[in-house]
Amino acid sequence: MLTILGFGMIATFLVLIMMKKVSPIAALVLIPALFCVFVGKGAKLGDYVVAGIGDLAPTAAMLMFAIVYFGLMIDVGLFDPVVRGILRFAKADPVRIVVGTAVLAAIVSLDGDGSTTFMITVSAMYPLYKRLKMSLIVMTGVAATANGVMNTLPWGGPTARAATALKLDASDIFVPMIPALAVGLLFVFALAYVLGRRERKRLGYLSLDEVTETVTENSDEKVLVGAGASGGKAAGSGSGSGSGSGKKSAGGAAPSYENEDGETFAALDPNRATLRPKLYWFNALMTVTLLTAMIMEWLPIPVLFILGAALALTVNFPHMPDQRARIAAHAENVLNVSGMVFAAAVFTGVLQGTGMVDHMAKWVVGGIPDWMGPHMALVTGVLSIPFTYFMSNDGFYFGILPVLAEAGNAHGVSTLEVARASLIGQPLHMSSPLVPAVFVLVGMAKVEFGDHTKFTVKWAALTALVILGAGFLFGIL
Repeated sequence: MLTILGFGMIATFLVLIMMKKVSPIAALVLIPALFCVFVGKGAKLGDYVVAGIGDLAPTAAMLMFAIVYFGLMIDVGLFDPVVRGILRFAKADPVRIVVGTAVLAAIVSLDGDGSTTFMITVSAMYPLYKRLKMSLIVMTGVAATANGVMNTLPWGGPTARAATALKLDASDIFVPMIPALAVGLLFVFALAYVLGRRERKRLGYLSLDEVTETVTENSDEKVLVGAGASGGKAAGSGSGSGSGSGKKSAGGAAPSYENEDGETFAALDPNRATLRPKLYWFNALMTVTLLTAMIMEWLPIPVLFILGAALALTVNFPHMPDQRARIAAHAENVLNVSGMVFAAAVFTGVLQGTGMVDHMAKWVVGGIPDWMGPHMALVTGVLSIPFTYFMSNDGFYFGILPVLAEAGNAHGVSTLEVARASLIGQPLHMSSPLVPAVFVLVGMAKVEFGDHTKFTVKWAALTALVILGAGFLFGIL
């Protein structure tokens, strides 16, 4: 009976969130609470939830302060020179432009927010693709796949969900996976080079001067180089598609990009009030130190980001009104992510506390051939590719992963190996129709979602398989 109720709870959760009948946070709370009553242990619901919250508090803290930290770094201009450097490097060569797209998307993905990554990447690169008549689907495919690899960062979501669902430390999952993920990212860059070569062969090579001269013949279309999206809060980020028109700023002011509704994306505006050019090297050194400390495990990741966010806020915005404004600017992302983690305490607490996950694992183990049991990490890695595409990360990591982990344990495969393998599908996940950020990407790029999917799926799936192979080659999985 517990097996049936367990799968019933997971199925109900998946169906409701995939049909968008209820928000993930509400589903994570209400559905397990209801099934806890069905199991006959409603009186113990409080104990399950409190125990779950205690386990998940460090993960929630890490996510909250990581979002604040990287949001502040975008606000103060840490990534602006990177964007400008990539645009100078790209010039009008299709190969450089596509590779630059991948590099830019990977770097901006450090903030852990897909929408921000896509807004900055498209706003910066769209005009070059448009002027050179390059394939915009190449841009969206490369950006989504690069972001998918980087989405495995502990504050990006999947790693935190895996840690939350399996009650593990996020650094224990992520840090050993870095070599395999690095191989995956290098593969994305190599893929960008190949796709850029195709575009160069199709279009030839033009100098930027030639492109500019061609464009200036038409007063309605002007070259845009260097626009960007704000740290996650560009106007129109959730709606419209970008148009092909743009405006070149006068008097050396920052260029901006307007969509069909006249909304402007200009987060990399060199005149924005949040810039702190005198503190650039301080912020760069602080970020490098923070990432080094995380990799070397000098302190727990939550502690590192709490200290980093507090220091960044105090040094860059010493006045209280400015600090409150910056915190408010990133409050929505913080609330959404941390709320999800604490809501997950109900789901995982009920699943574990009632014994449903144990019964489901036994049932799954019974259906796995003996020869496959010792390879549950491989099974998990392969399954994560389609599963994280056809269902949300919430559904996979909170609903499916605990069962796979228990099945792996029964065959001598460690929970950590299964957790690491569960990250494999993320390059494809970021092009899933269940990911809101992908609609920001295709909307701003004026690309049909179906066209983006047909182009991207094969390359993203191949990237995931490369990471899986690297994981086994390095002995990580």
